[in-house]
Amino acid sequence: MKKSQSHDIARKSILLSSLPEPVIDMLLADASPRDFARGETIFLQGEQAQVIHLVLEGWVKLYRVAANGNEAVVNVFTKGQSFGEAVAFQLRPYPVSAEAVTDCSVLQFSARSLVATIKREPEVALAMISATFQHLHDLVGQVEQIKAQTGAQRVAGFLIKLCFRDTGSCMVTLPYDKALIAGRLGMKPESLSRAFAKLKGVGVHMSRHHARIDDVDALRQFAEQDPADAWGKAL
Repeated sequence: MKKSQSHDIARKSILLSSLPEPVIDMLLADASPRDFARGETIFLQGEQAQVIHLVLEGWVKLYRVAANGNEAVVNVFTKGQSFGEAVAFQLRPYPVSAEAVTDCSVLQFSARSLVATIKREPEVALAMISATFQHLHDLVGQVEQIKAQTGAQRVAGFLIKLCFRDTGSCMVTLPYDKALIAGRLGMKPESLSRAFAKLKGVGVHMSRHHARIDDVDALRQFAEQDPADAWGKAL
């Protein structure tokens, strides 16, 4: 990816978009691009956090491994999204591991350099707080989905976010494998398969890595309705 393209993506991110141009230019000049192959480790749980990451292309997952060996997906990030801000500023060990879900490009900002910049330019701290708040907001949303929605509704919401239109029919490509989608939605792979089957009742047709949606608005209504009604409508 050309430097101009990567910088354009970074400028539009929550991490940098609210900052004055001179500050953005200074931060980008000090940032380092890194490419990771699919399945490659970006960092491991327990390693010292020294950089903040911003995804330029591809997908990255954050996960923890439980004592029983099971993997819990904490979050998944893609183009224009950043992660690791809070822990990097404290220079503490990462509480999660990060892995490239697909081939990806990441822009890395030195935490020490950012701390020094904040001391000179206090508005940078507000941008970091905004990015951290967005992560919290996303996690709260995930908890709400798991607690208040059926598996089929969670999958419906996931598909809606991939749609490039608000109404009518739409064909979407699953961005990563179904095992990761299941982990991201707090489900087991077999539960995900059952959820996809139930969504046929609201016009979702799966074909390997693609989903054809007959009516995006109808699918959105299904995702947002009372779970008791949602189960009946998907059968």
